[in-house]
This record gives sequence, structure tokens and C-alpha cells, in this order.
Amino acid sequence: MNKTRKFKPAVITSFVAGLLFAHCAQALSTDKNQLPEIGTSAISTLSLDKEGLYGKAMMKSVRASQPIIQDPVLIEYINDLGNELVKNADGVNYQFQFFLINNKELNAFAFFGGHIGTHSGLITMADNESELASVLSHEIAHVTQRHLARKMEAQSRNTPLSIAGLISGVLLSLVNPQAGFATLSATMAATQQAGINYTRSNEQEADRVGMSILVASGFDPNGAPDFFKKMSGKYRYTSKPPAMLLTHPLPDSRISDSRNRAQMYPNKLLAPSLDFELAKARLRARYEGNGKGNIAIFENEIRKHKYQIKEAAQYGLALSYFEDKQYAKAEKLLSELLSQAPKNLFYADAMTDTFIEQKKHDQALAMLKKLNLIMPNNQVVTLNYANTALSAKQYDLATSLLQDFLILNRENFIGHDLLTQVYRRQNKMAEMHGQQAEVFALMGLYPKAVDELHTAYNFSEKNSLMQKRIKARILQFQEEENQLKRL
Repeated sequence: MNKTRKFKPAVITSFVAGLLFAHCAQALSTDKNQLPEIGTSAISTLSLDKEGLYGKAMMKSVRASQPIIQDPVLIEYINDLGNELVKNADGVNYQFQFFLINNKELNAFAFFGGHIGTHSGLITMADNESELASVLSHEIAHVTQRHLARKMEAQSRNTPLSIAGLISGVLLSLVNPQAGFATLSATMAATQQAGINYTRSNEQEADRVGMSILVASGFDPNGAPDFFKKMSGKYRYTSKPPAMLLTHPLPDSRISDSRNRAQMYPNKLLAPSLDFELAKARLRARYEGNGKGNIAIFENEIRKHKYQIKEAAQYGLALSYFEDKQYAKAEKLLSELLSQAPKNLFYADAMTDTFIEQKKHDQALAMLKKLNLIMPNNQVVTLNYANTALSAKQYDLATSLLQDFLILNRENFIGHDLLTQVYRRQNKMAEMHGQQAEVFALMGLYPKAVDELHTAYNFSEKNSLMQKRIKARILQFQEEENQLKRL
């Protein structure tokens, strides 16, 4: 699925950005301080319930301010991989949510409520799935060990700032530490000093716990030190380290500790992962470079056998043909790949886009109908099926698919946005504005969401059930906004 509307990122407020740029300064300091008790649960500062609420609020801010990759195939891949790791973690208190940000800079971060973000550049830099899994395992460990909450507890004893103020500053320093570091005020130094070693102890603990998660999940333990070494070598002599090294400092001792820890486990030789290679090829072909340039790159790799899995290189070439509008060539390659693996959703998604661009709606609908019987309510299948129905002007089918899907996936951004487009095509103005309100609410833009609902109300039949539902939804949004203000 290739068609998702782009929203202009909202500016993160200075209040959200300001107070915890400490995260960056702490990562760079070398002074030693007393460590808080490692075993603390941070309950005195932040309950699990409140941590979950903060996580949801932060995720809304990320949706509004960062270029999240709204790509159902990649969303499914990163969540499948992440949740495979979560199954082997202790202390899991939330349903984890993994997401990707379209950014070549190396970074990965975790925040409250089991939210873990990964920059696309980190995946394209990784040589194998164990390296990527090692990063996700590390971030999972930050969540399960409640490092942010424990950090709040440590800092609350050494700063006059409120806990809410401290928490509000975490987001930008995690998502965009370069910006956080650049605007760091020297007057904050005293308040940041108390938490420095605690941050370092967090990294050590996340490395240890992350390694156990990685190994228990069947990955190569050398994925962690291999990725550390690669990062260290690439950025050792640069004046501008990647974002990940600002929030995750990487001294030589940490690399050697990781290597020693990996050697405690048996060597694990794993075959290359097809899904990882397909995800990496998709990012390279669709989110980096341009069609013509990528065609040359993938053709060269195939000709010289410079690939881990040939099918992944062919898939990258097919996507590059698509981006260059050479749809017939893309279809030919994808047909060959689908003949070998007809249930592969990477291939089916790309073929759907290729069929739509060539107006071959019947072929796309037939393929997706068959997959939908096998994998009902799967996000890749359902969203592609609905998008094809929209393109084929089969609006009732698209509406039915999306309404059923959103009952079980209430926070699926693509689903809400796609249903908004369906209602717009049908000229159902009340439904369209109501659905647009849901999109804004997912980004925490509640005033805009309420405005959309007022417009939907005016388009609705007077005293109808729809008007009553709209009034109830307005009250819900207003309460959610007030709840955010009370945090």
C-alpha cells in the first residue's frame, strides 16, 4: 500500500521540549555520583496506570510532530519482531507498540507505556536481524525496568521542577536529541548532575537484560556487540555523533562488556531472515534515493550476487521499477515472486499498488479477497483491500472493511485516514468530518477534532441519532483533553 496522506508535523511546544534536555547532557558527562537503588520500582513517583497515560499522550505528540512511516507492511514487520522479543521479557506491564520514523539518522528510543520507536536508518544500517533485534531488546529492557520512571524518582529528589514538568521534557530529548542538545541551557547543569550515573547504570542494566531477551528469543547474541562495534567505528572520528549515541553513550568499555557477555552464550549461526531483508529492501527502495538510482543499485547487486537473499533484492528492484513508474516490469517481477510465495504480504502489498496504478482493479480485488479469507482482519490485507475498493469506486465494500477493522484497531491511523477518504468520495460530509476528527484526535489535536465534529453535527439530520453520537464524542474528546492537562 503506497497511498497515505502526509500531515505537516506540528511544532512541539517549548514546554514539552524544554525541561528534560538533561537527558542529552547526562549522556556526555564523565563525573561520578551516587547511584539510586537499582531495584526501586518508582511507584512513589509514577504508578503503572499513570505511566500508561503518559505513554499515550506522548504517542499522540509523536504522531503530530514526527514523520512516522505509515506503511502497513513495515508496521506489521516491526511489531511482529518486537513482540517476539517481548514474549521472552520479564516485567511486561503493557501491550507494546513499535513504530518507525522516516529518518536516516541512527536512533531508537523507548518511552512510557511500552512505546518503542526506531529510525529507518538504523534498519538499513543493520547487516542482519540479530543486530536489529539487539537494539529492540535493549529498548524493551528500558521499558520493563521502568528506567524513565526511576529516573523521574531520582531527579525529583534533586530538582524543584514538578514530576509532570520533568516528564513533559523527555519526549523531544528522546525523539530528537540533536535538537535537545543544541538548545540545552547552561543554567540547567546543576539539576541534571544528580541523575548522570543513574543514566549510565540504566544503559548497563538494559544491555544485560536486553542480551537475555535476545538470546531467549533465539537470536545471535553477537548481534549486540557487532552493532555496537559498527556504530563506534563509523562515528569514532565525526564531530556530530548520531542521535542514538547522545541518548545511548557508547564508551569502549560498553562494547567490550557486550562482547564478553555474548561469549557467555553458545555461538548461534542463523540463516538470513527473509522478512528482515524484505523490510530493508522496502526502506531502501521506497524511502531512500529515487527510482532510477535505486534500479541501478539493485540491478548491480543482483548481477554481482551482492545480496543475502536473492528474492529480497528482486523485491527491491520491483519496488524501484514501481517508483520509476515502470509498472509492467514491476508486475512481472512481483508475479514471479508471488508464484513462489502467494501468501507473502510484502509481495502482495506491492502487487496491489502495481495493479491499482494500471487500473487492474479486478485482479487486485480477486487476490486480496482470497487473502482476506485466509487472514481476516490482518492490517496489510484489510487496508490494501479497502484501498483497492476505494480506487475501484466500490465504496460500500471499502466502508464495510474499514468499519469492521477499526472496531478491533481503534488507534490505527491509516484505517481512520482511509475511511475519511472513502466518505469524502461518497460526499458523506457528516461522516467525513466525523472521521477526520478521529484522525486529529490520534495526534492529540483536540481543538481541531472538536471543530470537525461541530461541522459534522451541522451536516447531520436534525435530532438524529448521528447528532446524539457526535455530541457524545465531543464530550469524550473534551474530557480526554482535560485529562492530558491534568497529567
